[in-house]
Amino acid sequence: MYLSGRSPLLVALGVVPVVLLSLAGVDAWIAAAGWILLCVVAILADAAFAPDPRSLEIERTLPRRVLLGEQVRTSLRLRNTGSRALRGRVRDAWQPTAGAPPERSVIDIPSGESRVVQVPLLPRRRGELRSLFVVVRSDGPLRLAGRQRRLDAPGAVRVLPPFTSRRHLPSRLARLRELDGSTSLQVRGQGTEFDSLREYVRGDDVRSIDWRATARSSSTMLRTWRPERDRHVVIVIDTGRTAAARVGDGVRLDAAMEAALLLAALANRAGDHVHLVMFDRAPRARVTSVDGPSLLPALVDAMATVEPQLIDTDWDAAFAAARALTSRPALVVVLTAQDAVESSRGFLGSLPAVARRAHVLVGTVTDEPAPPVSRPDATDVYREAAAERAAREAARVAAAMARAGAEAIADTPESLPPRIADRYLALKAAGRL
Repeated sequence: MYLSGRSPLLVALGVVPVVLLSLAGVDAWIAAAGWILLCVVAILADAAFAPDPRSLEIERTLPRRVLLGEQVRTSLRLRNTGSRALRGRVRDAWQPTAGAPPERSVIDIPSGESRVVQVPLLPRRRGELRSLFVVVRSDGPLRLAGRQRRLDAPGAVRVLPPFTSRRHLPSRLARLRELDGSTSLQVRGQGTEFDSLREYVRGDDVRSIDWRATARSSSTMLRTWRPERDRHVVIVIDTGRTAAARVGDGVRLDAAMEAALLLAALANRAGDHVHLVMFDRAPRARVTSVDGPSLLPALVDAMATVEPQLIDTDWDAAFAAARALTSRPALVVVLTAQDAVESSRGFLGSLPAVARRAHVLVGTVTDEPAPPVSRPDATDVYREAAAERAAREAARVAAAMARAGAEAIADTPESLPPRIADRYLALKAAGRL
């Protein structure tokens, strides 16, 4: 049972008859008690005559997946199986991060008919959004009170990473086509394979002339090379406590996902095999043996529900999980936050074993440098000193990674994904991948 806004208004209207009865000689307290008793009887009778909300059958329509920040429309089909029309309000029980409207939807459903209620959502977080029930209020004939019931109607929407770095993909694919034989910008390297013969033009590398083919032809023939396909790219995303740090408008884990998705899309188009593991002390997500158009959907679906864990990452176990994905990785990309000397000891101790078997890139998301202050106060001075100390420690860690055989790349959430993609293309062009 619930009370509507008309109930206190009805009680307030009792001032008029109470005053009139008191002027007629009736005791004011007795008149007020009589009026309140009359109101209580009317409210209880109104609630008793309200249709039962359990007479509604609920059918939910919603998409299974949606991108973060993308508006999605869900709907509830309410069918009245009772013998009387049901008027009232309905509210879907989504959590606040689903972005559902706070207002209750008004319904008026005659007996035997159905109505559709639209519930737009604007998700504000990745992960699984769930609504387990719907709350229905049924008004009584006088609309002073009514019945309220919770009706089970489970539904779920998986909110996927937005992949905003997709805008960098067309330009990188154009460069990939240059490396893959669409133009003459090809070089010989350890990671290249023979593609075709063509005529020599001025400016070509004379070391690529095929003298046997030239002897059989009337012109000088040149060998062309293209980057090898079927290489393996292993992406390791750190989901430990450092991934929970806020950088820019989000957390480090979200920026790492953007970098991983851009690299995976590019490597997949290049014909390489992409593997993913998200790890802290246990694997949180794992994608392997998926190629072609199915790769990106599999990656975003696996990433969607992963959240940072407030524990230190076990790097020996993380790299062991990465080695289990493929026996011959060519490129290992580790997306983590290794910018403090003390917290990086475990990572640096485990890194050389991986760097001996593959080329290793370590990507770290950093904040944009604060703009200089013209007239700094004491707080600004301490903040700049702290930033300078953090930069020096990050440089020391990056130098230690280089000594261990890895390559460190640190940049802002917007710039890190394209920088890692560019480095992948550079390794392809140099024949090192």
